[in-house]
Amino acid sequence: MEAMISQIFILSCRGDHLIYKNFRGEAGNEVVNIFYQKVTTLPENQAPVIMNHEGLHFIHVRQSGLYFVATARTNVSPFTIIEFLNRFASLIKDYCGTLNEKLVRLNFALIYELLDEMLDYGYIQTTSTDILKNFIQTEVVDTKPSSLFDLSNIGLFGADTQQSKVAPSAAASRPVFSSRSEQGSKNEVFLDVIERLTVVIGSNGTVMKVDVQGEIRMKCFLPSGSELRIGLNEEFSIGKSELRGYGTAVRVDECSFHEVVKLDDFDSNRILKLHPPQGELTIMHYQLSDDLPSVLPFRLFPTVEKDLNSNRLMVHLKLRCDLPPKSQALNVRVHLPVPKNTIRSPDISILLQIKFQSPSFIS
Repeated sequence: MEAMISQIFILSCRGDHLIYKNFRGEAGNEVVNIFYQKVTTLPENQAPVIMNHEGLHFIHVRQSGLYFVATARTNVSPFTIIEFLNRFASLIKDYCGTLNEKLVRLNFALIYELLDEMLDYGYIQTTSTDILKNFIQTEVVDTKPSSLFDLSNIGLFGADTQQSKVAPSAAASRPVFSSRSEQGSKNEVFLDVIERLTVVIGSNGTVMKVDVQGEIRMKCFLPSGSELRIGLNEEFSIGKSELRGYGTAVRVDECSFHEVVKLDDFDSNRILKLHPPQGELTIMHYQLSDDLPSVLPFRLFPTVEKDLNSNRLMVHLKLRCDLPPKSQALNVRVHLPVPKNTIRSPDISILLQIKFQSPSFIS
């Protein structure tokens, strides 16, 4: 089934219209406000990716606080549209260096030119960086980051984690395709290993469930066609049955690789060979559940006390971080579910503030 997109638009988290492109004229721009009303009035925090309004399908992803939305009248493949929207956001990162509302506003002409080359009457033509760079003529309007502590982008290539500064380095956040005179002046590669750890802890402090989802992300400034070889730990094992070496095995339950990765030497030498395109891409995904090879980076000590006079329960949570001093944990959240008949908010979360080294409550 070939994807046929009616409209593409980008909204800020406040609903501001940043980019709007109508390819087929099947609906007006009033659908932008309809989408934002639907996505903000849903009862849950996480909105569904696909919504419908009077025969018009809304398919969206959210990255860096921005909504990337596509509409369609026909019964299109949602996975194709989602992949296209994610690729569209990655292309903006490649050309602008990073992704945020300010850069989208400054580079609206470049983004419209990208859409004109990527889509023709709603049909996807290409999302290849190597092909698009031959047609895009608009120069990027660059800007300095407004804050050193802007953590909207998880991929912190070249981050400085010695102290409390965790902002991306200027070298990694620069545009992949800069001015014609500077293009190809620096051949660099940045690798970032990102892991998302989800832990369920029982009332007695025991760990009930652990899930680790990780990825190896690359930002490549090398000329297209360059060969890279990435060596993993020789004792890297996939699944419990495949154990390698005599030391402590680095094990994952399952993993997948980007299509540009060649696995000819992976089984024997644990070497990934690839010819990456210019820009940002995820070369490997992996997952590990329950049986972790090392201790958790955090320990939680819960205490429950009952006040007989007021008939209230007092819950005290003590969170201990066992990470090395040179490491940083980002976006740490502790979620405490309580019964729905609780007088206060039915669910209370706390966010760990790195600056003040103390948790703050989120209703």
